[in-house]
Amino acid sequence: MSSWCVLLDGSDVPGREEIGGKAWSLAQMRRLGLPGPPAFVLPTRVCREYHAAGGELSEPVEEALRDGMAHLEAETGRRFGGAERPLLVSVRSGAPISMPGMMDTVLNLGFDERVEQALAAEAGSAEYAADTHRRFVAGFAAVVLKADLDDESLPAQELRRQVAAQLGRSVPEDPWEQLREAVCAVLGSWHSRRARAYRRHSGIPDDLGTAVTVQAMVFGNMGHDSGTGVLFTRNPLTGDPQPYGEYLPGGQGEDVVSGAHDPLPLARLAERHPAVHDELLAAARVLETAHGDVQDIEFTVERGRLHLLQTREAKRSPQAAVRLAVDLADEGLITRAEAVARVTAEQVRGLLQPRLDAADREGGTVLATGEPASPGVGVGIALADADEVVRRAADGEPVVFVARTTSPEDVHAMIAATAVCTETGGSTSHAAVVCRGLGRPAVVGCGPGTVERLTGRDVTIDGGIGTVFDGRLPLRRIDPGGDQCLRKLQAWAAEQAGIEVVADTDEEVLDLDELGVVEAGEVAAAVAGAGSGGVPVRGSVVETADGVAAAIRAGVRRIVAAQPLPVLLAAAAHRRAESGSAGGAGLRRSA
Repeated sequence: MSSWCVLLDGSDVPGREEIGGKAWSLAQMRRLGLPGPPAFVLPTRVCREYHAAGGELSEPVEEALRDGMAHLEAETGRRFGGAERPLLVSVRSGAPISMPGMMDTVLNLGFDERVEQALAAEAGSAEYAADTHRRFVAGFAAVVLKADLDDESLPAQELRRQVAAQLGRSVPEDPWEQLREAVCAVLGSWHSRRARAYRRHSGIPDDLGTAVTVQAMVFGNMGHDSGTGVLFTRNPLTGDPQPYGEYLPGGQGEDVVSGAHDPLPLARLAERHPAVHDELLAAARVLETAHGDVQDIEFTVERGRLHLLQTREAKRSPQAAVRLAVDLADEGLITRAEAVARVTAEQVRGLLQPRLDAADREGGTVLATGEPASPGVGVGIALADADEVVRRAADGEPVVFVARTTSPEDVHAMIAATAVCTETGGSTSHAAVVCRGLGRPAVVGCGPGTVERLTGRDVTIDGGIGTVFDGRLPLRRIDPGGDQCLRKLQAWAAEQAGIEVVADTDEEVLDLDELGVVEAGEVAAAVAGAGSGGVPVRGSVVETADGVAAAIRAGVRRIVAAQPLPVLLAAAAHRRAESGSAGGAGLRRSA
């Protein structure tokens, strides 16, 4: 294939920066011999050139699409737009750095009336074919055409008529036109408001671009022996070593990750399809060992056959981040240096945030209960309007974001809020995954009417137990010394930091707060004014990443901080950056 199209058959695996994390994981899974539908990818350079050209696909990219689709047809024995054994595809984004749910996806692409009839005859189910056609029209209309549909459950042709009445045009009948427009929508979503907000918060550069992965569809909605789900190789909330996930019989992937449906525990897959469950867990072990990290795996079961659609490093709560790093190092899957690199100072600060006392929990008035989706406690006034959440949070008011379910359009509110609560969705929904990545407490699946009951009230969200309390309950600090994993991580970080950090000292200390030093750029002059970099230093500025780096460059050898571990982690991160070491390992072995 050309440089504009990479086949994800495992024969060649370019880097994530070239083909994005999603495509990279598909190629690696194929190389490891794991089951998954065939796919190809338009690399990230396509995104950069698309936007530089004002939103136009070049002729080489058009040709790459044709070549890629020919490959899928050959692999599947199906024909795109064919009246017999038709090929349907998904069109997905995939940046080099994971941005879950931030960009666009179109599923079931390639439909017209002839394709629906062919699928119905092939599957022996007109209901399945009609449902899949409806899903495509609703998804394409919302994602690509930006239509506002009142009822997405209507038949495909009725949805097409509604879109035409609303927009003056409808979903194209020509599959190739559908494909081109979907690719453009995915590329365009790189610069959507939600994606830009997520990148700003996460420190992801704007010039990376997203790749576009096109993959043959498999169908979890094909019947009673089909479904879809998400598996984490370990618990991303607590760090517990047991596999953790959800399964939705008769559904497609977006049904689970969107939070629009309440899936079942993964144990239900074991009950319905024990052989598939065993195969899934075996694949999960291969992937975790190969990657040296906890994996978030999307899968579909089609008529009793397992298909892996994606794997990526799992977003995790601060509590889980610490335990997983320590456990993986203790098990020999990663080094201690890698364990230190896996945990950020911000995650530890989040873990050390005040918590509810047991007595306050027992005495509190419970307003709602749901799935504990992201640990931690957040207090504030509950608001359902995303823009209002952002405005009031910017004024310094603690705000809890409540919603029926969250979507990528709500990310700016999720960043601004102290916590998130939803009516629907499970622990692998959009709200749950994004909140864990942001370190925001979250309770999901609290049931219909929750938003109406909570809006305008002061509430306390406990994402560790899945409970919403009335009022702003008092919070109490925790003792980091009582956590074995924190103690281990602190000892390992001290080995990597290249600087000593202590909670207290009897020595004379240079107190930067008393000197009014609040900017990292002022640290070196203050240290020089003290006459020696050997004087211990304390102050809020040297508990920030930039301040720690400035202190080290100024020759400071000891920092005094009430919580040493976040400062040690920041120092270790600075040392890695200076040496050019990422502290990670990528894929560790083939199997």
